[in-house]
Amino acid sequence: MTNTTAPARTLDLLPLALRLDAAVTGANGLAYLAAAPLLTGLLGVPPGALYGVGAFLVAFAAAVAVVAARRPVPAVASEAVVGANLLWAAGSVAVVATDRFDLTAAGTVWVLVQAAVVAGFAVLQVAGLRRR
Repeated sequence: MTNTTAPARTLDLLPLALRLDAAVTGANGLAYLAAAPLLTGLLGVPPGALYGVGAFLVAFAAAVAVVAARRPVPAVASEAVVGANLLWAAGSVAVVATDRFDLTAAGTVWVLVQAAVVAGFAVLQVAGLRRR
């Protein structure tokens, strides 16, 4: 008897995780750039810091998008993204732990949520790398 069903397609997790990272990071960076004066009071982060972080995030998001668009997705570049994400997550926790800024309660929550989301991107990206 011949099997006539098509083989199941597996999801390529790595490019998906990288594209999601690029989209969320880019949106976050653009929000910081567009709304820094408004976010300062809400988060307790000076506008200059928000502008700098926003510019960095937009540039990082563009780089991650380039990595995600390559076929095949380069493992070394993906590993660099994972490393950068882990550094960002650790740095975010350090900002809260060291009182680097006069964060509001909302700012503290926001920074820690960002750390968790970015660490989550790293976990997804590592899982995608391991599936290869």
